[in-house]
Amino acid sequence: MNAHAPSPSDFLSSPVAEADHALAMRHRPVFQLDANEPFAPVALGYTLYREPAKSVSSKFRIRPGTGSVIEYAIWYDWDIQHLYDLEHVWVHLDAEGAVIAVKASRHGARLTMRRPDGSIPLQGPRPVLFVEPGKHAHWADRDAMRHEAGVVVDAMCGSFAGEEGIHLSNLFSEAGLIAASRYEIRLARLHLKRAAFKPAWEFAERGPASEPELLPWTALKSWIPQRFAALTAQLPTTVPHLAAVLLDCGDTLVDESTEVKLPGTDVVTSGKLIPGADAMLQELVAAGHRLALVADGPRATFENLLGQHGLWSSFEAHVISGDVGALKPSPLMFDAAFDALGLRESDRARTVMVGNNLERDILGANRFGLISIFLAWSLRRTHKPGHRHERPRLTIKQITQLPALLEKIELALPATAVETREGAE
Repeated sequence: MNAHAPSPSDFLSSPVAEADHALAMRHRPVFQLDANEPFAPVALGYTLYREPAKSVSSKFRIRPGTGSVIEYAIWYDWDIQHLYDLEHVWVHLDAEGAVIAVKASRHGARLTMRRPDGSIPLQGPRPVLFVEPGKHAHWADRDAMRHEAGVVVDAMCGSFAGEEGIHLSNLFSEAGLIAASRYEIRLARLHLKRAAFKPAWEFAERGPASEPELLPWTALKSWIPQRFAALTAQLPTTVPHLAAVLLDCGDTLVDESTEVKLPGTDVVTSGKLIPGADAMLQELVAAGHRLALVADGPRATFENLLGQHGLWSSFEAHVISGDVGALKPSPLMFDAAFDALGLRESDRARTVMVGNNLERDILGANRFGLISIFLAWSLRRTHKPGHRHERPRLTIKQITQLPALLEKIELALPATAVETREGAE
């Protein structure tokens, strides 16, 4: 995933102090990356300290002593668990300019880097650090890293990939310079889950051509918000994901056996939710899914039922047969849902319809080209398809199974199942 954004060097607001830049270049760290590492460092922002001061890019205080400290802030677009990763290395120099200590970040801590024999990990004047696969924490010795953190790192790069989605607890988010929607966080999670890998635990320098761009921290600090914005902006068009989730109501969200009707009418005034329906909807909303109610009956029924449980506003669109003038499986219902959500015909293959009625929900979804999911929770209607067009693509027995199933569907979508911009089709 390559973000189209200006280069960090475009954000240089004043001429670079040549002596400081030369010193930072002389001591820039050498990063040993895992052979299977998918995310290389992109940019390196330096700051020189000759007096004690609070770090400009981290939570730590810098104490140069009688010499100086070069602080390197290392920007990665991605950590295997989230978008946004800012790591640090501190090179301590004595009054004569010799390296007397190297410290580096590791999961929120600042640790002194020393090899097992007690020596400073140097290659000439440059620190040599092993980078934790996927997580980018720093170690002086690869064997110590694998022994102490190997099991956890393997898990983070595998089953726990994408766990956070987007890192939003940092100096830029706290300053209001970066933010992300629930939708963008879900897409970042999906991207990283697809990027999950098994570390090789074999390390090498990627070579001079792939070294991150070196520039003052002030320029990198100005660039990061734009880089972040470019990365999040391209998620919808690069990460395969579902366009929308359409849901029926009766015996899908509400237990029809508990419904109470207004005497002499078809309007339902109250009813109980099926177990877990409210938590399921909250989970889908929290994940940034676009939801539409696609249900047969009078509008008042669904306003009463969903309003009673505070769920009406969970849906971006409410497509109701009483308004449309047709019942499922009529394509008019699904056309109305797509119109309400602003979806295109090309979005059908990445849209889900969930319902309990094979003859209406599943048949209509299949004919319209949607991914049909049958909720086999109630025995009120048949579970046996009358013909092949009533066969659901997928079946669940409890509505609480839906969020996990949707993620599995998204991870199995082809690379083409992305949002298309106006004029791109």
